[in-house]
Amino acid sequence: MIDPALLRVLTGNEADIAFRHRVRTIMEWIPATVGDVILDVPCGRGFYLHRYAHVEPRCTVIGAELDPAILERGRITLANLHIPLLNTSIEALPIRDAAFDAVICSEVLEHLSDDVAGLRELSRVLRPGGTVAITVPHANYPFWWDPINKTLERLTGRHVRRGPLAGIWAGHVRLYTPEQLRQTTLAAGLEIIAERSFVHHCLPFSHNLIYGLGKPLLERRLLPRQLALAADRHQFANTSVSRWNPLALAVRFAGWFDRHNLPNEPTGRSTVNLAVLARRRGPP
Repeated sequence: MIDPALLRVLTGNEADIAFRHRVRTIMEWIPATVGDVILDVPCGRGFYLHRYAHVEPRCTVIGAELDPAILERGRITLANLHIPLLNTSIEALPIRDAAFDAVICSEVLEHLSDDVAGLRELSRVLRPGGTVAITVPHANYPFWWDPINKTLERLTGRHVRRGPLAGIWAGHVRLYTPEQLRQTTLAAGLEIIAERSFVHHCLPFSHNLIYGLGKPLLERRLLPRQLALAADRHQFANTSVSRWNPLALAVRFAGWFDRHNLPNEPTGRSTVNLAVLARRRGPP
């Protein structure tokens, strides 16, 4: 288990409780180990790269990201850490076979037209016996996480994919059932080691508030500096933010809903995320 105190530090500014659980799951399944070489794809703005470098500077982390604008933000965030960042797609990595001990594949398969091909490419760059931690959005998500899309799905069979009301479907080709995630993983030639399903209890309209409203305000620099510091997940070690800062209070309020969530919810319960730890077949 990851130390709860360390987890609080790593996710200190995180309003998204599902993100907190993804961090816990990924860092339990892929520990920051001396000498290991870990790939994060897509690395986005460098969240996991930053955390792994903070926890264990003697492991090697490399990021890959397709969007040049997002990658540039990552370079700015990680400027002092000298972490290699590649501008490339998950479907065609310019990396030799068996180069990595582990791969982080968090919240990406749902964006790919061919998710099996994407996982096969990750398997290619894993050493035999190496592991990949996968997280995806759950098709059976809690009503209160995204009431707009849940209501539309029930009444019309449709959902919103773009704009501030897109919610959990923002830019996604699909959401996953547990069986669909298993079949995708197995079809890529990987062996499943562990599975999880997490975050049933949540703040109403969580996805819309955090990603439809909060994230655009933060990225467009429309928030006052002290509010922005309290909401910026890359400022996880910042101790200058007052606990009475309005957004710091909002982060704690969102976390209040997490008290009844389990690390792995029972089968059949609605959750925000599904996760699989898989291994490339073959001796280590």
